[in-house]
Amino acid sequence: MSDQTDEQLMQAFREGNPRAFELLLARHERKVWNFLRRSVGDATLAEDLLQEVFLRVIKTQADAQMGDFRGEAKFTTWVYTIARNLCIDHARRAVHRDARSLDAPTRADDEASETLYDRVSDGGRDAEGLASDGQVRARVDEAVAALPPDQREVFLLREVMDMPFAEIASVVGAPEPTVKSRMRYALERLREALEDLHAGPPLRRSAGDGGAR
Repeated sequence: MSDQTDEQLMQAFREGNPRAFELLLARHERKVWNFLRRSVGDATLAEDLLQEVFLRVIKTQADAQMGDFRGEAKFTTWVYTIARNLCIDHARRAVHRDARSLDAPTRADDEASETLYDRVSDGGRDAEGLASDGQVRARVDEAVAALPPDQREVFLLREVMDMPFAEIASVVGAPEPTVKSRMRYALERLREALEDLHAGPPLRRSAGDGGAR
């Protein structure tokens, strides 16, 4: 069963196979959590939202029409659309109660998941470099959190989820050229904010590179 596609697993889960859901969860929960954490800026809240995402997946099992997922689109597109919408709902509620929103900085003390720093940092750091990891991690997280929401979500879907631009366009409901433009602007902002960190390949990759992925 582990070699089945997400869509096949979702169908098997709908037909009553709980193992199928376990495999879907194992495949996607960490990446979805990473996206949620960087979107809402709070690890505990991200955990709550992650549970809500997969609770909605579970609820489709009892729906003869499989809710919003009918196998016509990729499972990942559907799941990340759910995650994105939950983040948007949270941000709207946060505005009304004067709480942190999607624009709030990511918690600097949260080191539970891979950050952009983990992907761009030099693998040959010495002891002094390792000692500064926390500060650099915080700088990178804050730079990503400071991006405009539409740019940040595209950046996270591309860099954290490794989603093709066409799929991102489906998730955010924007034309693919617009998605690529948002990615390009996000990269430019991050270069400016982190130029002293000498960021590596992920920040140098343009929105047009591999656009057909």
